[in-house]
Amino acid sequence: MDSASLPAGAVPQPREAGPYRPGYELVAEQILQLIAELDLRPGDRMPTENDLAERLGSSRTVVREAVKILSAIGRIRAQKGRGLYVSDDDGMLSASRLGGFFHPTDLDHVYMLFEFRRVQETAASRLAATRATPAELRAIEAAAETCRHGHLTGQPTLFDRGDEDFHLGIAAASHNNFLVSSVREARRLQHQSKVIGFLSAVGGHAQEATEEHAAIYQAIRDGDPDAAAQATAVHLDNTLEDYRREIQRRVFG
Repeated sequence: MDSASLPAGAVPQPREAGPYRPGYELVAEQILQLIAELDLRPGDRMPTENDLAERLGSSRTVVREAVKILSAIGRIRAQKGRGLYVSDDDGMLSASRLGGFFHPTDLDHVYMLFEFRRVQETAASRLAATRATPAELRAIEAAAETCRHGHLTGQPTLFDRGDEDFHLGIAAASHNNFLVSSVREARRLQHQSKVIGFLSAVGGHAQEATEEHAAIYQAIRDGDPDAAAQATAVHLDNTLEDYRREIQRRVFG
């Protein structure tokens, strides 16, 4: 409500400030957006730090810090004396690296991957509860609804898409690029379990999953980090239990 529409005598209230974010973090996001806008591909040369500073209206010092972050998570490569390049690596936690010791047909590895996801995603949910913007909350809610609609209409592809968007949306709302990268790559590795047919067969807890998504979203929306982390842990534990039941069914009939 603007001041012109306020009742007579009412005092305008200040807008609630969003969570503080360092300038280099915002510039890092702008650099990624610029890469997309310029349609740069892995291996392509990027604008120099000076050019980036001028394009983004920032200082070279802030741009340099943003470049360090993007280099650390494997999104760009800085070659001394040659400039900046779009990385041909998916990140520090890419499937090419983690995949070197992850075997989707090894049940112990599947269990360890869930354990890894639990650590990363409870942390992401906890941070999202204090950092999510209104737009990010809407995206998380929409993803949960897509997942629920996919279940109710018997469309597993739609369910999976909503589930992916939901978990990655929470990671994005954590405003921590390292968590975003780790959550994305852990989920990518989990998808490799299709090799042994788990993802196509598992789904006995789909109804509960939609309810668990709702609980996670509500805790994040309410700004309750502990409840968000707990709801996420319950969801991942139940998903793992779904895997366990399917494995037992296959082994023992």
